Amino acid sequence: MEWSQIMERLHKLLDSGRHGELRGALMMLSPVDIAQFLETLDPEKMLLLFRVLPKDMSADVFSYMTSESKQSLIESIGDNEIRSLINEMFLDDTVDFLEELPAGVVKRVLQNTDAQTRDLINQFLQYPENSAGSIMTIEYMEARAGMTAGQVMADIRRVGFDKETIYTIYVIDEGRHLKGSVALRKLILYNESVVIDSVMETNVASVTTTDDQEKVAGVVRRYDLMAIPVVDKENRLVGIITADDIMDVIQEENTEDFEKMAALTPSEDSYLHTSPWKLAINRIPWLILLSIVAIFTGMIITSYEDLLKNVDIVLTACIPMLMDTGGNCGAQVSTLIIRGLALNELQPKDIFRILWKEFRVALLVGAVLSVFTLLRVRFINGADWPVSLVVALSLYLTVIIAKAIGCCLPLLAKRVRLDPALMASPLITTIVDAASLTLYFSIATSMLKLG
Repeated sequence: MEWSQIMERLHKLLDSGRHGELRGALMMLSPVDIAQFLETLDPEKMLLLFRVLPKDMSADVFSYMTSESKQSLIESIGDNEIRSLINEMFLDDTVDFLEELPAGVVKRVLQNTDAQTRDLINQFLQYPENSAGSIMTIEYMEARAGMTAGQVMADIRRVGFDKETIYTIYVIDEGRHLKGSVALRKLILYNESVVIDSVMETNVASVTTTDDQEKVAGVVRRYDLMAIPVVDKENRLVGIITADDIMDVIQEENTEDFEKMAALTPSEDSYLHTSPWKLAINRIPWLILLSIVAIFTGMIITSYEDLLKNVDIVLTACIPMLMDTGGNCGAQVSTLIIRGLALNELQPKDIFRILWKEFRVALLVGAVLSVFTLLRVRFINGADWPVSLVVALSLYLTVIIAKAIGCCLPLLAKRVRLDPALMASPLITTIVDAASLTLYFSIATSMLKLG
């Protein structure tokens, strides 16, 4: 059945008050789909439907809802329901939604948790934003060094239902120092008398609580991990970060990079949940900056005003083409470099190798574009050969300069610990425009003996 048909049937059951059938229909859907359906309802119906769900399922559904809907529900339900909801949720999901709520709502939630949970939540909230500690979970399986495979399996059967993942068991010593890990799929194949120390992997990739989430995502991606342990400065195991949280981090970081590359201040909210005022505030500073930088382009054209009055109109008409081509060439290479830096495939130390490669690319691209432009300007626009050569040569050199600027700026930004995404298409295009115009008018002045 199509999703639209499912939604239509759920709405009919809700509108007709057939709550028993509605509950049964919802039980056949995943928590993600139920959360999406809840988002289409007004607050009163959302609350009604949320209360229809079983307690364990309602906690899963709640974790997939938007921050606005979570706040609306928390403000509508009673203290006992809050207490039950928090008890059913994994700790990392609880911390995630508390970080998005107003202080008054957070205070009410914390008042309805037991002392131990409240202390853990406060501890998580103290970690730096977007750090490994802020996104980790403490619901994982651990085993003491010296335990047998049979003892570990018994522990999993006893407490595994309350853990977010049991696929990897982390081995610690008496001081909680991380010693190794063993996969569940291997553990179940060993004899119960096998000591876990003899079969565990000792070379375990880990991150610290203060590591940035982007670094965490890079480590997980590099080693193809389903989860990664988080340790403190003394290498004591304090939590793990699971694959679902890593996927959220990767999505957030990619979205942030795209926004920066488009000269936008990153927003934590989705587009439809961001107010026009907020969207405008995110865009205005960058547009003002780029308009200030663009003043130099206007100054260059103004300084050659006399030259433009005395040359073939074709020379003036080719200015937009020259600027657009330079900006496009710079944007192409900057996109590749920024992405390479994000994936740790490139480093600032590679700048000379990258420049040499892009120089060779520029020679090939520039040759093709300049020959095409030479013939077009000469035979289609009707310009004489000197003017055609000026345009073609300027375009050739512009391509080379644009490629150099496009690869150098992101690498230099990375070197000085700035986000390379800041040096993306809008800024590079503006800089290349100024450089290409200066080059263009200088060549025209020299070759045409003008000015």
